[in-house]
Amino acid sequence: MTETAAEVFDAIGKDYETAFPDQHGRQAVLEWLLGRLSPGATIADLGSGTGRPVAETLAAAGHDVTGYDVSAKMVEIARAQVPAARFEQADLRTLTQPAGSRDVVTAFFSLLQMTRAEIDAVVAKVATWLVPGGWFVLGTVAVDADGVETSFLGHPIRSSSYPAGTFVARLEDAGLAVGYRELVRYESSHPAVRPEDQLYLAARRPS
Repeated sequence: MTETAAEVFDAIGKDYETAFPDQHGRQAVLEWLLGRLSPGATIADLGSGTGRPVAETLAAAGHDVTGYDVSAKMVEIARAQVPAARFEQADLRTLTQPAGSRDVVTAFFSLLQMTRAEIDAVVAKVATWLVPGGWFVLGTVAVDADGVETSFLGHPIRSSSYPAGTFVARLEDAGLAVGYRELVRYESSHPAVRPEDQLYLAARRPS
């Protein structure tokens, strides 16, 4: 029997940082993004986890960051580690935001435990949350999978994603223009983490 995202990340907690250190592709797209933001940008970080490094990096640069995570444990850790940002427990599949309320929405590896239909729905609604000229920045694993049973740090889960080109097409279908695309082979020193192709994308709502 597979576990829900809340169950998995409540159990993993801060060990996530140990399992996935030094994600250079993620750091590169964050630096790229920071170079394009006006001071005090309003940012929603979907699947904020422990708050590090995404919310921490963005808040330290002076931006207004709110993180959302389905795991109560992750929210607790993030609030303690990154007091400069706000964190709320929420299911990303049902989370709502006012239209045109965010300069940036980030989602790093937080769409993987959804079905493809749910991923598409999240992408579509995120596009409406952005201000004209706003950015949706995401990281995921580029793989052709829909509800595939697999193991994540010893926990049985169902995982979905798309190959890189298909993910770009999904963003474009939502009315966003891709301005950043990078595919990175990631290998962790953690014995439970298999090598994976990490895809980083930034897509902009037209002005």
